[in-house]
Amino acid sequence: MSREKIPLTPALLALKKNQVVFVPRTYKYVEHGGTRVGAKALGVDEHEVIKTLVMEDERKAPLIILMHGDREVSTKNLARFLGVKTVHPCDPKIAEKYTGYKVGGTSPFGTKKTMPIYMEETIAALPRILINAGSRGLLAEMPPSELIRVLHPISVKVGVSP
Repeated sequence: MSREKIPLTPALLALKKNQVVFVPRTYKYVEHGGTRVGAKALGVDEHEVIKTLVMEDERKAPLIILMHGDREVSTKNLARFLGVKTVHPCDPKIAEKYTGYKVGGTSPFGTKKTMPIYMEETIAALPRILINAGSRGLLAEMPPSELIRVLHPISVKVGVSP
């Protein structure tokens, strides 16, 4: 890891408060580069890089969905699972109000607003994950068991190939 200064984010504070075993990993953020850029820069499989997506249902109720970097969320299947008519990605400004993070740096840890968190079920089987730590270009590497212990996400099967 380079000797870059790691920003102190609400996510890192939440990880430390909960005594999460993690390794901060930094890379050069590229606008609209997605998980592909981070995975390539850090030499890891994009499947291990977990996206934190903020969505809303038709009543504007927010939720977080955690998904593999190389997969997409079937909003139709997620809506069916939730028992709502529709689910769609939040407007970036609204997502920032809910989380306190800029899109591209959204972490499920240390969000401003408490929201239900859903996680693609296959994430739990990975030996490690890299998930955003609250700043663009900053990921936290950890076993998925740590994420599950702290966040208690609801397991779903809504991932589809892009």
